[in-house]
Amino acid sequence: MLHTFGTWLNSTSLHAAMAGGYPWLWPACETIHFIGLAMLVGIVGMLDLRMIGMGKGIPIASLQHLMPWGVAGFILNAITGCLFFAGDPLQYMNNVAFWWKMAFIALAGVNVGAFYVTGLAARVDATGAGQDAPFGAKLVGATSLFLWVGVMYWGRMLPFIGSAF
Repeated sequence: MLHTFGTWLNSTSLHAAMAGGYPWLWPACETIHFIGLAMLVGIVGMLDLRMIGMGKGIPIASLQHLMPWGVAGFILNAITGCLFFAGDPLQYMNNVAFWWKMAFIALAGVNVGAFYVTGLAARVDATGAGQDAPFGAKLVGATSLFLWVGVMYWGRMLPFIGSAF
């Protein structure tokens, strides 16, 4: 079924545009992808580092207010990532690094979902300057850092592992 989808996607005008129809499109998407990554990992990373105990002089609630920028970075990455995929879907689908990257993104989504659904985010917001975050928040923060570094690693390894580009 995935192969059929990839074959169909290869026949679309979106594929043609990304695969060379507009030579500036891929590098423009790369630039936007890196900006989105900086927004996402910069904001989420600050919050995660604060939750695990660094920068205790900063109230966590003040970092939580920056999360919309992190979400915007994720959205930019999701859009540009889909455009990259459209540029050569079969290449991505046959690359083990791509599947590891997708797994790490999915696990990061589960991690952040657990953070908000369990009410841990609300408890963390009450953590003032100089206070330690609850143990669960430290666990979520450390897991988040590991997963997002993993996403970056597997994304960078796309040309080098599996069927290289």
